[in-house]
Amino acid sequence: MSVFSRLYSGTGAFDVVGRRRTWYVTFGVLVLICVLSIAIRGFNLGIDFTGGSQVQMPAAGANGTITTEQVERVFTESVGTAPASTQAAGVGASATILIRSESLDAGQISALRQALFTQLQPLGTDGQPSAQSISDSAVSGTWGGEITRQALIALAVFLVLVTLFLAFYFERAMAIAALVALVHDVVVTAGIYSIVGFEVTPSTVIGLLTILGFSLYDTVVVFDKVKENTRGVLQLTRRTYGEQANLAVNQTLMRSINTSLIAVLPVLGLLVVGVGLLGVGTLADLALVQLVGIIAGALSSLLLATPLLVDLKMRDPRYRKQAARVAARRARAAAAQSGEEIEDLDTGDDEAVERELRRERALAAAASTPQRSQPGRPQGKSGRPTGKRRR
Repeated sequence: MSVFSRLYSGTGAFDVVGRRRTWYVTFGVLVLICVLSIAIRGFNLGIDFTGGSQVQMPAAGANGTITTEQVERVFTESVGTAPASTQAAGVGASATILIRSESLDAGQISALRQALFTQLQPLGTDGQPSAQSISDSAVSGTWGGEITRQALIALAVFLVLVTLFLAFYFERAMAIAALVALVHDVVVTAGIYSIVGFEVTPSTVIGLLTILGFSLYDTVVVFDKVKENTRGVLQLTRRTYGEQANLAVNQTLMRSINTSLIAVLPVLGLLVVGVGLLGVGTLADLALVQLVGIIAGALSSLLLATPLLVDLKMRDPRYRKQAARVAARRARAAAAQSGEEIEDLDTGDDEAVERELRRERALAAAASTPQRSQPGRPQGKSGRPTGKRRR
């Protein structure tokens, strides 16, 4: 059977839970690298967090379109240092170039504006070179700090509400596993920003909050299937809790992959259209954090949350005893097939397996067979006969 056939069939062909030690080591190493990078390298904070100066000018000049390379060259020659960032935004007549740098004094700003006008000749609204078309402003770091503070408060409230929801809707073990996966997504996304050196802006902070909902949604979908598959598992000996959970991951695997792909496509659209074609630099900050977060969230929901849930459940003696009964029944079945003599044969487990199989067949038949009405008998709104005869 091919890989795609196993993906679509969802019969438990991929042993995700059984290889949980591999996933723990992989995710643990990744989180460790991210934490070390955050602690040692830190983040490339934008001027919205550190404060600085901002200069904006039209991209249309008397000698043609002004490029960001030309602006950077003039800035470096005038100020003596390279700008923090130079971005082109907009298209056509509304195209502009935005320069951000460390805080400049009044003399440096005046010299920079004069150099930009003299060498690049930006056009004003009347189509003539104009020094007034170049504007400058000071950016305070307190605004970025306020955005971060509000984001942290929102994150704390979100985590508390999520914990309460999962604890009441599912159970405590699922809530713990989901929160661990959620923290993993935040740490990995932030760590990759630190490793690669992407500039952190308020758009990055906002984008980080948006990925939490996606990660939680994917985890809840998987856990809902786990809850369905493991209902009454303690009274059965056909599969262990871990095997039933692994089956749930396989049954939702293709859905999770499709959901992630559909979510990634608009983000790629932001990167290609918004950044590549329109030149809107702020969209890059939002798209990059979402791209990294969606991928990390999908992987943690499938490979981290469910295996961790199984380990938490197996700490309960009831589930360990049930797993031992499953192993004992399979040992007796193997001995019976090999013709070995079996002592103290107990048919209770076999009868439980038969009852489970009958229940699964009945549920499958009920789900696939539409309810039919009997001719000549009136029905209520639910489709059931009302018991009244037609006169």
